[in-house]
Amino acid sequence: MKLLWKFLKSNICNETRDQPAWGWSLVLQCYNACMDSRPIIFRVHAVQRMFERRVTEEHVRQVLQDGELIEDYSDEMPRPGGLMLGKRGTRPLHVVMTESTKENELIVVTVYEPKLSYWKPGFKARKL
Repeated sequence: MKLLWKFLKSNICNETRDQPAWGWSLVLQCYNACMDSRPIIFRVHAVQRMFERRVTEEHVRQVLQDGELIEDYSDEMPRPGGLMLGKRGTRPLHVVMTESTKENELIVVTVYEPKLSYWKPGFKARKL
């Protein structure tokens, strides 16, 4: 999966954050196709935040499967990962995740509802 992520990112995707290329949707489709068969590990921090914010494991799984990758953290983390945007009912939900290729699993780092004070409408871009 890590090799697929890097290949798709470097060969298909436009690297600019302001104008995401059509390639990101392909990366996400491939990523979501592999997601169903992989275990998801929740970090302690993520579980604490989920409890505080009344977010269920099912909500997180739905974001990982159907959400949109809005920030790529692969260059900032030791493993491929990023920030995904999805919905919990009608409310937006952000999931920070990373991938462990060694164990072939996804790791949820944290989960939160984005606030308009930090995010532009639509919750896909940060305010400057």
